Amino acid sequence: MNTPAIQVTAAAIFAVALLHTFAAKQFERLSRRFPRHAGLFHLLGEVEVVFGFWAIVLVLAMALLAGGGQALGYAESRNYTEPLFVFVVMVIAASRPVLQAVLMTVGALARLLPLPRPLATVWLGLALVPLLGSLVTEPAAMTLAALLLAPLVFRPGLPEWKKYVALGVLFVNVSIGGTLTSYAAPPVLMVAATWQWDSLFMLTHFGWKSALAVLVNATAAAALLRRDLAAGAAAEAAAPRGPRVPALVIGVHLLLLAGVVALAHHPVAFLALFLMFLGFAQAYDRHQDALILKEGLLVGFFLAGLVVLGGMQQWWLQPVVSGLGPVALFFGALGLTAITDNAALTYLGSLIPDMPAASKYMLVAGAVAGGGLTVIANAPNPAGVALLRRGFADESVGAAGLALGALLPTAVAALALALL
Repeated sequence: MNTPAIQVTAAAIFAVALLHTFAAKQFERLSRRFPRHAGLFHLLGEVEVVFGFWAIVLVLAMALLAGGGQALGYAESRNYTEPLFVFVVMVIAASRPVLQAVLMTVGALARLLPLPRPLATVWLGLALVPLLGSLVTEPAAMTLAALLLAPLVFRPGLPEWKKYVALGVLFVNVSIGGTLTSYAAPPVLMVAATWQWDSLFMLTHFGWKSALAVLVNATAAAALLRRDLAAGAAAEAAAPRGPRVPALVIGVHLLLLAGVVALAHHPVAFLALFLMFLGFAQAYDRHQDALILKEGLLVGFFLAGLVVLGGMQQWWLQPVVSGLGPVALFFGALGLTAITDNAALTYLGSLIPDMPAASKYMLVAGAVAGGGLTVIANAPNPAGVALLRRGFADESVGAAGLALGALLPTAVAALALALL
């Protein structure tokens, strides 16, 4: 499957998919302009659909160039553990018992801070929850933070540009907030075993720097939003939603979530736990809100498409990565992360023999620092978009708006990881 014709075709389709992500908002506008074909335009305007759609196009193109058997063989050879895990952890983390436990914890901590409760809640949602991702994994942290912040920040009445700043801060903080351990951030996970980076190494080399950048970004965003929160957001927005869930039900949900996180690299096992979760949720449906199955499936489809498309980009990405020195590698990774998943980028780096220690650090530092610039830069980002896009105009997150909103928090993360 590595013939020049297939490689060039795969790179071209990948480039078209990238352009599609930037044009997704325009398709939403076309759906209103041409109501007769609104369904098709709305489908093409779903950011979560883009990479899955173009992955299907790629497999069809492969079938034409090399035969259906080889095309299916390539598609089946890809590892879909991460898309499956993100889907499962999104659905469980967004269930009412888990969300209520997080809201009660954040609410208790917010009361201890010398700030208005809405402002304290937003600060904790942008600082504490992303750092919690080092324990519960980044996709779970993204889901919880998005649901916590949605009624306070991503709501009608708040200026659109401030929403993009908050979204950029959230994406960057989640990307770097998972670097306190060696298993929570996908780009770290891809190299941890190969380079023998354990959680102590991550904490001492990355974690404290990332935590400092997270606190700076969250504080700046909260300061920017303070007047809007004081004017339009009630403290009750952060209160536990729905009837109080019994402690036993919350405990079962948290136990299942912990099991899924512990078995994150074993899809058969965590899917079995997910089926148990679905059965338990059905048995105690009076303590549940509607599960976000649709949103989770769309995000899984997006990431699976990225796995299929990204697997054919190694022929040009790896030479770029291997040909750069440490400083150039940092900025190269920072930029390349915006157009390809940061975990795929670090994985390619792990294949390079005898890479210097400084280059290893710079590659991962650049990859996690740039994880908030685009929807595809970090695996949890599509989950955040799926949960928060209804708070934006046209119910769509613009690629340019996200990149601009993430620019300053990305710079803070880059300075912390490169200079400290």
